[in-house]
Parts: sequence; structure tokens; C-alpha cells
Amino acid sequence: MTVSKVGILDILQAKKESRKLIMVTAYDYPFGLMADEAGVDMVLVGDSLGMVVLGLDSTVQVTLEMMIHHIKAVVRGCKRPVVVGDMPFMTYNTGIRDAIINAGRLMKEGGCDAVKLEGGSNFAPVVEAIVKAGIPVQGHVGLTPQTAGALGGFKMQGKDAAAARKIIDDAKALATAGAFSIVVEAVPAPLGRLIAESVAVPVIGIGAGVDVDGQVLVTHDMVGLFDRFVPKFVKQYTSIRPTIIEAIKTYGDEVRSSEFPTSYHSFGMSDDALEELKSSYCGVRRTK
Repeated sequence: MTVSKVGILDILQAKKESRKLIMVTAYDYPFGLMADEAGVDMVLVGDSLGMVVLGLDSTVQVTLEMMIHHIKAVVRGCKRPVVVGDMPFMTYNTGIRDAIINAGRLMKEGGCDAVKLEGGSNFAPVVEAIVKAGIPVQGHVGLTPQTAGALGGFKMQGKDAAAARKIIDDAKALATAGAFSIVVEAVPAPLGRLIAESVAVPVIGIGAGVDVDGQVLVTHDMVGLFDRFVPKFVKQYTSIRPTIIEAIKTYGDEVRSSEFPTSYHSFGMSDDALEELKSSYCGVRRTK
């Protein structure tokens, strides 16, 4: 059965219909395939790949070329969801022209359907320019990992009224600038609800409570594949890392004991061919 591709208009319509949106991350072809088969609405190729799959200390070190490489792989596996590519640090911070060119590269070379960038009111003109260039943009406010150091680290944002108002204003500015959806990360649940009520576009929460328009989680977190740290807002639906480690250990034990490979996992040859080979081999040995 052919499943129709989810489009940006479908994402916007979901809010009007009060239908929750499902978004997960993927960084390669296998996870793209699984996300596609699971029926999610959006797949984020996040710059979190720097920490989750590349072992970097932060997302700041991720380059545009890295993102394009991983977006290509995910797009090969994702046929139905909207694929959103993260714009890395300093690929949109240096001016509108640079932002448009770099966003265009993610779409043209990577093949994603939209881009995501972090920041609030200050980046509204950048969002507006990219949208006018024909590139859908997803915003990201609250805790913004690329600039977490300036926010006091990976901590909840919007705890007091002034800080909460600023985040609401940031979300409004991005929506006015043309963002088709906004990720809101690590804010109090009541604030998440107020943000969702304040803008006409879907608000996708990650640690923003249940009263938003959808949720996003890092897949490697939710399946227990990445365990350097587990954020408070992550629910682990399974834990496959120990299973994988145990499988590799068992494989090693069986290789050492010659239990693997068995005849089932090996290729054979005819008796005649084997005898001829042995005869030829033995003959060569005798001439030495």
C-alpha cells in the first residue's frame, strides 16, 4: 500500500484538528527506515548527532558537511515523514545571506524538507528571509543546546515570569516570521501550554509538558542506546544497549570456542572439486 508523503501543510493542519504530532531523531539510514515504518510525522536530523553518534563533546563542533552527510542517509530511509535538518552553530549566525545559502545546501545537497534553527526574536529576520527564499523553517526556543553555555548550562529555562514572557515573545516572533512549527525545550509544563496557546503554528515539546501540539525525543535516548546521560524529560521505552553488548560478547565466546561458524553459516564445495584441489595442492607441495 502506498502511503502519502506528509507535507508542511499537514503539520499545520494537525494543530487545527488538535491532532498530536510525533517527531523523533534519526542520524542514519537504518534509523530513518525504522522511523518511517513506525509512522511518525516528522524526523529531525539533529546536530545532536555530534554527541550521540560521533562522540563529540557538544553540538557546537558539528559542521554543515557533517549534517549534509547524515541528512542524505536519513532521507534514503524516510519516504513518508517530513525530514527536518538542523542548521549547525554559526551557519546562520553570521548574516541573512549566509543563512539562506547554508539552508539551501541542506535542502539541495542533503534532501531534507525543512531546516531548523535555534534562537528567538533576534533570529526572526533570519527565519523570515529563509522562508521567503522558499525553505520551510522550524524554530527552537527555551533551552537551545548550541548556546547552552550562555544560558547557564543544560538547565530548565523560563522559571520566573520575566524569563517565561521572553520565551513566549520569542515563539511569537518566530511564528510571525513564518516558522511552520517551533520546538520548545526544557521549560515548565505550564509555560509549554501558554506558548502553544499563544501561537497558531504547532509547538513541539521536549521537556515542555503534555499540553503542547506534539513531542520530540532523541531516538537513541528513548531506546537506551546512548547512556552518557539521560535527561529528565526522556522516557526510555526499551534498553537495547545491554542486549547489543551481550550479543557481541556471546559472538566472541563462540568464536574462541569454535562454536561459530557452524556448517549452517559456512559454504561447501563438491567432493570431486575438493579432491582435485587437494591433489593439486599436495602435488605442488611435493615439488618443493
